[in-house]
Amino acid sequence: MTPDSGGLLPSPSFLWQTSAAERQELPTGRELTGPWKLLLLGDGSPTRHLQLLTGLPVEVELIAMASEPDGAAGAPAEVAHLAKPLLRRQVWLTCGPQTLGWAESWWNRAEAEAHLQDRRLPIWRSLSAGRAELFREVDGFGQVQEPWLAERFGCAGPFWSRHYRFFRQGRELTVIREVFSPALELWLGPAETGNVRKD
Repeated sequence: MTPDSGGLLPSPSFLWQTSAAERQELPTGRELTGPWKLLLLGDGSPTRHLQLLTGLPVEVELIAMASEPDGAAGAPAEVAHLAKPLLRRQVWLTCGPQTLGWAESWWNRAEAEAHLQDRRLPIWRSLSAGRAELFREVDGFGQVQEPWLAERFGCAGPFWSRHYRFFRQGRELTVIREVFSPALELWLGPAETGNVRKD
Protein backbone atom coordinates (compact mmCIF):
# COMPACT_ATOMS: atom_id res chain seq x y z
CA MET A 1 0.00 0.00 0.00
CA THR A 2 1.37 3.39 -0.96
CA PRO A 3 1.27 6.11 1.71
CA ASP A 4 -0.39 9.42 0.85
CA SER A 5 1.60 12.59 0.16
CA GLY A 6 2.14 13.07 3.90
CA GLY A 7 3.51 9.54 4.22
CA LEU A 8 0.37 8.30 6.02
CA LEU A 9 -1.33 5.00 5.27
CA PRO A 10 -5.13 4.95 4.87
CA SER A 11 -7.06 4.08 8.03
CA PRO A 12 -7.95 0.36 7.98
CA SER A 13 -11.46 -0.58 6.85
CA PHE A 14 -13.68 -2.18 9.47
CA LEU A 15 -15.39 -5.49 8.75
CA TRP A 16 -17.55 -4.72 11.79
CA GLN A 17 -17.25 -2.63 14.92
CA THR A 18 -19.15 -1.91 18.11
CA SER A 19 -18.85 0.47 21.03
CA ALA A 20 -17.02 -0.77 24.11
CA ALA A 21 -20.20 -0.14 26.14
CA GLU A 22 -22.17 -2.44 23.82
CA ARG A 23 -19.62 -5.23 23.60
CA GLN A 24 -22.37 -7.80 24.13
CA GLU A 25 -23.44 -6.94 20.57
CA LEU A 26 -20.66 -8.85 18.86
CA PRO A 27 -21.72 -10.71 15.73
CA THR A 28 -23.75 -13.82 16.55
CA GLY A 29 -21.66 -16.65 17.93
CA ARG A 30 -18.61 -14.46 18.63
CA GLU A 31 -17.14 -14.23 22.12
CA LEU A 32 -13.73 -12.93 23.15
CA THR A 33 -11.62 -14.95 25.56
CA GLY A 34 -10.57 -13.38 28.85
CA PRO A 35 -6.98 -12.40 27.89
CA TRP A 36 -8.18 -10.69 24.70
CA LYS A 37 -10.92 -8.86 26.59
CA LEU A 38 -8.21 -7.47 28.86
CA LEU A 39 -6.09 -6.41 25.87
CA LEU A 40 -8.92 -4.85 23.85
CA LEU A 41 -11.19 -3.45 26.56
CA GLY A 42 -8.84 -2.86 29.49
CA ASP A 43 -7.42 0.55 30.31
CA GLY A 44 -3.80 -0.56 30.62
CA SER A 45 -0.92 0.42 28.33
CA PRO A 46 -0.72 -1.91 25.30
CA THR A 47 2.99 -1.19 24.84
CA ARG A 48 3.55 -2.23 28.45
CA HIS A 49 1.47 -5.37 27.87
CA LEU A 50 3.50 -6.28 24.78
CA GLN A 51 6.73 -5.89 26.71
CA LEU A 52 5.47 -8.02 29.60
CA LEU A 53 4.20 -10.75 27.28
CA THR A 54 7.28 -11.03 25.10
CA GLY A 55 9.97 -10.08 27.58
CA LEU A 56 11.37 -7.71 24.94
CA PRO A 57 11.33 -3.92 24.74
CA VAL A 58 8.76 -2.37 22.43
CA GLU A 59 10.33 -0.47 19.57
CA VAL A 60 8.32 2.21 17.79
CA GLU A 61 8.86 2.49 14.04
CA LEU A 62 7.48 5.85 12.95
CA ILE A 63 5.63 5.66 9.62
CA ALA A 64 4.65 9.32 9.43
CA MET A 65 3.26 12.27 11.32
CA ALA A 66 1.50 14.80 9.15
CA SER A 67 -1.22 17.43 9.06
CA GLU A 68 -4.78 16.16 8.95
CA PRO A 69 -6.76 19.12 7.60
CA ASP A 70 -10.18 17.52 7.23
CA GLY A 71 -10.02 14.34 9.31
CA ALA A 72 -9.23 10.94 7.82
CA ALA A 73 -11.82 8.82 6.07
CA GLY A 74 -12.84 6.15 8.56
CA ALA A 75 -11.47 8.01 11.59
CA PRO A 76 -13.21 7.37 14.92
CA ALA A 77 -16.09 9.78 15.56
CA GLU A 78 -14.31 11.01 18.69
CA VAL A 79 -11.67 12.74 16.51
CA ALA A 80 -14.27 15.45 15.85
CA HIS A 81 -14.01 16.47 19.54
CA LEU A 82 -10.35 17.47 19.20
CA ALA A 83 -9.49 21.12 18.61
CA LYS A 84 -8.08 21.88 15.16
CA PRO A 85 -5.60 22.04 13.50
CA LEU A 86 -4.96 18.29 13.69
CA LEU A 87 -1.98 16.02 13.16
CA ARG A 88 -2.11 12.25 12.60
CA ARG A 89 0.75 9.95 13.65
CA GLN A 90 1.18 6.32 12.56
CA VAL A 91 3.61 3.71 13.89
CA TRP A 92 4.46 0.01 13.84
CA LEU A 93 5.06 -1.64 17.23
CA THR A 94 7.73 -4.32 17.25
CA CYS A 95 9.23 -6.65 19.85
CA GLY A 96 12.49 -8.09 18.58
CA PRO A 97 11.94 -9.34 15.02
CA GLN A 98 8.12 -9.45 15.30
CA THR A 99 5.69 -6.69 14.39
CA LEU A 100 2.87 -7.09 16.92
CA GLY A 101 0.87 -3.91 16.40
CA TRP A 102 0.07 -0.89 14.27
CA ALA A 103 -1.31 2.35 15.67
CA GLU A 104 -2.47 5.75 14.57
CA SER A 105 -3.35 8.74 16.69
CA TRP A 106 -4.93 12.13 16.14
CA TRP A 107 -3.73 15.23 17.98
CA ASN A 108 -4.31 18.93 18.17
CA ARG A 109 -1.08 20.37 16.74
CA ALA A 110 -0.16 22.31 19.91
CA GLU A 111 -0.80 19.24 22.13
CA ALA A 112 1.38 17.09 19.85
CA GLU A 113 4.22 19.59 20.03
CA ALA A 114 3.92 19.71 23.83
CA HIS A 115 3.67 15.96 24.46
CA LEU A 116 5.45 14.20 21.58
CA GLN A 117 8.87 15.76 21.61
CA ASP A 118 10.47 12.38 20.89
CA ARG A 119 8.08 11.01 18.29
CA ARG A 120 9.67 7.56 18.35
CA LEU A 121 8.72 6.90 21.97
CA PRO A 122 5.50 5.03 22.77
CA ILE A 123 2.73 7.55 23.47
CA TRP A 124 2.20 6.23 27.00
CA ARG A 125 5.83 6.98 27.92
CA SER A 126 5.59 10.47 26.45
CA LEU A 127 2.34 11.31 28.22
CA SER A 128 3.26 9.81 31.59
CA ALA A 129 6.58 11.63 31.89
CA GLY A 130 6.69 13.33 35.26
CA ARG A 131 4.01 10.94 36.54
CA ALA A 132 1.22 13.17 35.23
CA GLU A 133 -2.24 11.73 35.82
CA LEU A 134 -4.04 10.37 32.75
CA PHE A 135 -7.37 8.69 32.11
CA ARG A 136 -7.89 6.25 29.24
CA GLU A 137 -11.41 5.54 27.94
CA VAL A 138 -11.92 2.71 25.45
CA ASP A 139 -14.61 3.79 22.99
CA GLY A 140 -14.94 0.92 20.53
CA PHE A 141 -13.44 -2.17 18.96
CA GLY A 142 -13.95 -4.53 16.05
CA GLN A 143 -12.06 -6.23 13.25
CA VAL A 144 -10.27 -4.72 10.26
CA GLN A 145 -8.81 -6.16 7.08
CA GLU A 146 -6.10 -4.64 4.91
CA PRO A 147 -3.54 -6.33 2.63
CA TRP A 148 -0.73 -4.09 3.92
CA LEU A 149 -1.45 -5.21 7.51
CA ALA A 150 -1.42 -8.87 6.45
CA GLU A 151 1.87 -8.34 4.64
CA ARG A 152 3.60 -6.70 7.60
CA PHE A 153 2.13 -9.06 10.24
CA GLY A 154 2.98 -12.08 8.07
CA CYS A 155 -0.45 -13.69 8.44
CA ALA A 156 -3.97 -13.40 7.13
CA GLY A 157 -6.57 -11.29 8.90
CA PRO A 158 -8.99 -10.26 10.06
CA PHE A 159 -7.23 -8.28 12.78
CA TRP A 160 -8.58 -7.05 16.11
CA SER A 161 -8.65 -3.29 16.52
CA ARG A 162 -9.72 -0.84 19.19
CA HIS A 163 -9.80 2.91 19.68
CA TYR A 164 -9.70 5.03 22.80
CA ARG A 165 -9.05 8.51 24.14
CA PHE A 166 -6.61 9.90 26.68
CA PHE A 167 -7.91 12.59 29.01
CA ARG A 168 -6.05 14.87 31.38
CA GLN A 169 -8.07 16.93 33.88
CA GLY A 170 -11.23 16.07 31.98
CA ARG A 171 -9.89 17.31 28.64
CA GLU A 172 -9.29 15.09 25.60
CA LEU A 173 -5.65 14.91 24.58
CA THR A 174 -5.69 12.40 21.75
CA VAL A 175 -7.67 9.66 19.99
CA ILE A 176 -5.74 6.44 19.35
CA ARG A 177 -6.57 3.45 17.16
CA GLU A 178 -4.59 0.21 17.48
CA VAL A 179 -4.52 -2.99 15.42
CA PHE A 180 -3.00 -6.17 16.87
CA SER A 181 -1.25 -9.05 15.15
CA PRO A 182 -2.75 -12.55 15.54
CA ALA A 183 0.78 -13.59 16.58
CA LEU A 184 -0.23 -12.44 20.07
CA GLU A 185 -2.19 -15.68 20.35
CA LEU A 186 1.18 -17.31 21.08
CA TRP A 187 1.06 -15.62 24.50
CA LEU A 188 -2.65 -14.90 25.00
CA GLY A 189 -4.22 -18.00 23.44
CA PRO A 190 -7.05 -17.86 20.88
CA ALA A 191 -8.89 -14.55 20.67
CA GLU A 192 -12.31 -16.17 20.53
CA THR A 193 -13.81 -18.99 22.55
CA GLY A 194 -13.92 -22.26 20.65
CA ASN A 195 -11.72 -20.85 17.89
CA VAL A 196 -8.12 -21.83 17.16
CA ARG A 197 -6.37 -20.14 14.22
CA LYS A 198 -4.81 -22.45 11.68
CA ASP A 199 -2.56 -19.99 9.81
